[in-house]
Amino acid sequence: MINFDYIRMGSISSAVKALDKFPDAKIIAGGSNLIDLMKRNVMAPTKLIDINPLPLKYIHTTKQGVQIGALALNSQAADHELIKTKYPLLSMAINAGASAQLRNMATFGGNMMQRTRCSYFYDTTMPCNKREPNSGCSALTGINRMHGIFGTSDVCIAVNPSDMNVALVALDAKVILKSAKKERTIAFADFHKLAGDSPQLDNHLQKNEMITDIIIPENQFYNNSYYLKVRDRHSYAFALISVAAGLEMDGQNIKKVRLAMGGVAHKPWRLYDAENFLQGKTASLQNFEEAAKIAMKGAKSYGHNDFKLALAPSSIVEALLKASHLS
Repeated sequence: MINFDYIRMGSISSAVKALDKFPDAKIIAGGSNLIDLMKRNVMAPTKLIDINPLPLKYIHTTKQGVQIGALALNSQAADHELIKTKYPLLSMAINAGASAQLRNMATFGGNMMQRTRCSYFYDTTMPCNKREPNSGCSALTGINRMHGIFGTSDVCIAVNPSDMNVALVALDAKVILKSAKKERTIAFADFHKLAGDSPQLDNHLQKNEMITDIIIPENQFYNNSYYLKVRDRHSYAFALISVAAGLEMDGQNIKKVRLAMGGVAHKPWRLYDAENFLQGKTASLQNFEEAAKIAMKGAKSYGHNDFKLALAPSSIVEALLKASHLS
């Protein structure tokens, strides 16, 4: 780890001004991912801007739904009565991630920003386009069991590791980003990016911006939500496949549906075509299997992750059965 300057900020305005002044600076809050990367020399910022004193730890209702500050802890949200009753999909996804100790440290903004757990990205002796552009992708012909099957490119097949992100995409969340000059709001589905030809860029956050809030609109999914995470062990393991399913039901009729997957792409993967197919249909095994088949269009595996082509659709069906209480 290289030497770095540590700057502790007391206000949002001072934090964004520091980001504007020091392009190489990185924000630190819980630090559970950033410090890991610094220890391994994967990232080497010369300045760390500590934002823990900022008043961004809230969770409260608004006219739009619920507003969550970027410094709210994962455990705080997962155990919050409002989240558990109105947005249980988010609570389930958060509790499926990491460990209790890490959830007690990890913040919403930090979880959004965490980087891939691709072993080649973490191994500085191996080529990795995400870590060093134009050096090559070792995963393409290497051990790629944990890697993507959707939206991949010939320069990167890494996946976004966050469970929380999958639920937020399914819940149509929005993100408020602030710089020294302006504030902007974007859809959570547009925050992260596919690798394309620039895999070193995980998202559309500008260097002089910071995340201040996440907004989740009201929905009617709270009686029919389920987060399924398939992994190698029950605790402290990243998803091989995960599925976030939210249904608004009228009897057995599906009025509205939201579906997203994790462990399959460089960003949380929303299943728009499957949603469109299911809307207005009856909740049934046959319809769920057809939706899963639709969701898998365009999927591509790379050898060690061939099993995901079968595991993913079966996981979609299981999540929908659980959410609709048919299983």
